[in-house]
Amino acid sequence: MDFDQTKILLKEKLGSPYFETDRCILFCGDSLTLQKKIDRPLFDAIITSPPYNIGKEYEEIVSLDKYIDWSTEWLADSCELLRERGCLLLNLGYTNVADMGRAIPLSYLLWDKVPLFLNQEIVWNYSAGVACRKYLSPRNEKILWYVKDKTHYTFNLDEIRDPNVKYPNSKRHGKSRVNQLGKNPSDVWQIAKVTTGKNRASKERTTHPCQFPLELVNRLLRGFTNKNEIVLDPFVGSGTTIEACITNDRYCVGFEIMPSYCEIIKNRIENLVLQKPVGNKEEE
Repeated sequence: MDFDQTKILLKEKLGSPYFETDRCILFCGDSLTLQKKIDRPLFDAIITSPPYNIGKEYEEIVSLDKYIDWSTEWLADSCELLRERGCLLLNLGYTNVADMGRAIPLSYLLWDKVPLFLNQEIVWNYSAGVACRKYLSPRNEKILWYVKDKTHYTFNLDEIRDPNVKYPNSKRHGKSRVNQLGKNPSDVWQIAKVTTGKNRASKERTTHPCQFPLELVNRLLRGFTNKNEIVLDPFVGSGTTIEACITNDRYCVGFEIMPSYCEIIKNRIENLVLQKPVGNKEEE
């Protein structure tokens, strides 16, 4: 099924989209509700960062048990929508567990709630963040790479090699020991966060409070999906996954519960299509 057919089916199941182009379609609604209306595998990959249950404007803090139950449900529904060789790339941060821990990695709580094979954990390391005085300043989040088939999955190493090789001319028996495209980037990725502030805001910054960096999603797409495949982001937020899919020749389906964020996405993608710079909302 190509993307045009997929869009027709989704409109039949989910109703009118908030926005669409030839490369993307966005629905405004609760992902749990929307996913349950889809009755067949449509997607080659899911790339997303769900709410962390930490009180952001788009979420309501619930008990840890309720959060885990909700996560288990949406993850199970999402995985049912993956095609045979599909993958899930799940970005998770931290949450507080009352009287037990200040910053518990959500990956510790949710990794086994996904009905797929956990292929690897990627550590996303960044330099900017909250500065702490009584404990170490957090500078990483996790991306869990799940695959539907543990022996047949997409891994395009050459697409994501790191060109920063320490000894590029190293040889053995007269032959180069170094891949000319670069080295394996390893499972620790140093990618800047999307920063805020009047003098240091990232160029891609929107008004969304927790924005995926384009560089991160670009690498995920190039490494673990192929051109013209269809990607789902059930918590698409500011639309970074959509923009990355368009610029990397993939298709994207996005779900977003907040109409104000849907408008951000619409404007962002319209600017992209018109080849205008992404709006940068400076904050005091």
